[in-house]
Amino acid sequence: MATARQVLCLCAFLSLPHARAEPIRYSVAEESESGSVVANVAEDAGLAPAQLSARRARLLSEDGRQHLRLEPGTGRLVVAERLDREELCGQSATCTLPFELLLANPVQFFRVEVGVEDINDHAPLFPEERVTLKILERSDPGSRFPLEVAQDLDVGSNSIQAYSIAPENEYFSTDFGTQTEDAKYIELVLEKPLDREEKAEMDFSLIAIDGGSPPRSGTTQIHVVVLDVNDNAPVFAQKVFIAQVLENAPEGSVVLRVVATDQDAGVNGDVSYQISQAGGQSHSVFVVDRVSGEIQLTKSLDFEAAKNYEFRVRATDGGGLSAICRVLVEVVDVNDNAPEVVVNSFSSPIPEDALPGTVVALFTVKDDDSGVNGKISCALDNQLSFSLRPAYKNYFELVTVSALDREETAQYILTVTATDAGSPSLTTTHTFTVDISDVNDNAPVFNQTSYTMYVRENNVPTVLVGTVSAVDADMGPNAKVTYSLIPAHLTQHPPCSCISVNSENGDVFVLRPLDYEQVRQIEVMVSASDAGSPPLSANVTICLVVVDQNDNAPLVLYPSQDSSSPSSELVPVMAEAGYLITKVVAVDTDSGQNSWLSYHLLRATDPGLFVVGAQSGEVRLRRSVTERDAVKQKLVILVRDNGQPPLSATAAMSALLLSDFSDMRLPHSSLTTEDDGSSLTTYLIISLVFISLLFLVATAAFVICKVCKRKELKDGHVLYGASNLQSSLADGAAARTLPHAYCYEISLTTGSGNSEFKFLKPILPSLPPQLHATGGVTNNEQSFPCGTLTAEDAAPDNPGMLSAEQFNSLSFN
Repeated sequence: MATARQVLCLCAFLSLPHARAEPIRYSVAEESESGSVVANVAEDAGLAPAQLSARRARLLSEDGRQHLRLEPGTGRLVVAERLDREELCGQSATCTLPFELLLANPVQFFRVEVGVEDINDHAPLFPEERVTLKILERSDPGSRFPLEVAQDLDVGSNSIQAYSIAPENEYFSTDFGTQTEDAKYIELVLEKPLDREEKAEMDFSLIAIDGGSPPRSGTTQIHVVVLDVNDNAPVFAQKVFIAQVLENAPEGSVVLRVVATDQDAGVNGDVSYQISQAGGQSHSVFVVDRVSGEIQLTKSLDFEAAKNYEFRVRATDGGGLSAICRVLVEVVDVNDNAPEVVVNSFSSPIPEDALPGTVVALFTVKDDDSGVNGKISCALDNQLSFSLRPAYKNYFELVTVSALDREETAQYILTVTATDAGSPSLTTTHTFTVDISDVNDNAPVFNQTSYTMYVRENNVPTVLVGTVSAVDADMGPNAKVTYSLIPAHLTQHPPCSCISVNSENGDVFVLRPLDYEQVRQIEVMVSASDAGSPPLSANVTICLVVVDQNDNAPLVLYPSQDSSSPSSELVPVMAEAGYLITKVVAVDTDSGQNSWLSYHLLRATDPGLFVVGAQSGEVRLRRSVTERDAVKQKLVILVRDNGQPPLSATAAMSALLLSDFSDMRLPHSSLTTEDDGSSLTTYLIISLVFISLLFLVATAAFVICKVCKRKELKDGHVLYGASNLQSSLADGAAARTLPHAYCYEISLTTGSGNSEFKFLKPILPSLPPQLHATGGVTNNEQSFPCGTLTAEDAAPDNPGMLSAEQFNSLSFN
């Protein structure tokens, strides 16, 4: 757990922007079980447990191994795997596991160090199970015989504290001590002179005991051979030999040469060398020449695996006397490791509306080399939208520096180059592929500013008239365009129900047949919306033009074709060629050339008598009337438009050829038949008799009437049909036709023996200009549609003409 001093340091360094200046320190015993709680690091760092998850807390170590792990829910630091202090730190007096507590959002570091405390889990171990010592029998008491010390991987009080001999004997004792700060020794001390003749060999055990609780021990067997006199042991030139070797030195390279001398002569002065190593693997890396003492490499070295080696070399003479020296080999680093880029976090894709300064990746760079060979610099290659930002120590952040646009660049290939300072320098590159995710920032765009489409009238339902098309620069749902109709103006009612647009492909359909005469142009607005959130849209106007077809036949306005009998025109027999009889008036509701009308004489009683103006519709006399011409002439006028195919209508009419206006007394039936002259005369006589009777009855009625009636007769003017004229004109205007009957002013002359009528000009108001334009009757043209005025012609279906009762009520003076 953190001490009170550590808590105070924590408070002082929490104000730093990224990391504490002093680490938070804890300790844990080695061999602790996985899951053992070390401390509550969140509490010591001043963080709530909820912040750990929210800020994506994690533990980062330089060697990448996760010896400890963090519980995000509680903030406790627990053991992730079994900790072996000897494996982690070897024989170092202290063993510390440094790591960083990284908070990613925002970036903050806390340095943490966990000391691994040693426990007595290793027993002392001698390098050899059996040691043979050859001792001269003439050795003096007090003579010392060095032995290889036992090795205990534990440190401190758990290391070797004492040696003993078992069973105890009177000849030898042990002397255990420290020669230098880090070099210990164990020697057998001769307590009593040896007598080879008395005892040539002896055996006992040398026991090494550590200071653990309970203590552990190691044993080696000592075999002593008593020799004859060899009174000089080998002597090394120095107690410790130190050498340096490059880590890339080839196998077989000579590291150094140890030298020992023996003052004895002969066999007793011949020295041989051998490596003696307790614990460790140094003897497998080096080999010593038994004669020359040269130490050579047996395999390649790696500075990153082991920075130095320590072992011992024994020199033995021919008489069995020996000496031991220490050899220290320092491995010199060379730049043989390229930098390494380790990505801690990486976010891809990122939205195109990410703000400048958004962290895309967090990574660390490291180099296993040391010194300048391990000094690293990072750079981002040729990139304007991203940059590298140092975070802490050898941590870097890859951040955005400008606004992004997916429609301009959808993917960035970012290359980070890490270069060390060695000579020659080594380089490592790491590529980040950053995809830019789409944001709905582009509205659909139509390929035209407006559309004009055409459809022929009387179209079939659901006919395709065109297509609108819009594209969206976004992608995915943000680019999926759907089409819909909207009102062309804000105040407009819902769009026309006769037009529809396909929501998927923009096809425009007319749902029902259209009539050019009812509607000639429809304007609607189409909206294109994407599927983004919120959606964006664009509008375009469609002008649907209805194209006319020749689907309306001409309509004859005059002469009216509604009555059962065709209308009759009065023609004086004295009329000359070119005399205007009447004018056929017709209209066509189509447009353009479909409404251009032409008039043709289809049939006539005497085709040579009449001519019809092809463009005006005027019916005129081709020649003068002769006595041989029939009194009643029937004509059928063909009115035809200019459409393809052309449509037509016929106008039936008749013309009465009269010598004077008294002929109007003739019965209408006599003029409608094609009888001979005698039959016609008979009918005329009968008509005169009937009219005379009516006249007498009328005269008697006027005699009976009093002064008021006589006054009216004396005035001699009868105005008839004013109301009928107004209603007829109103009906004609409503039906876009001319009135089919006239109203005449009749003047009765006194003393007229033959009872002739004098027809004056029709009493008509000024007609609108359009009636003149369409062939209406003008005030200068006198037309007589009523024909000969008879009792039969004065029928209720001929407004503007005198009825039989009205005719008989007239008096003739």
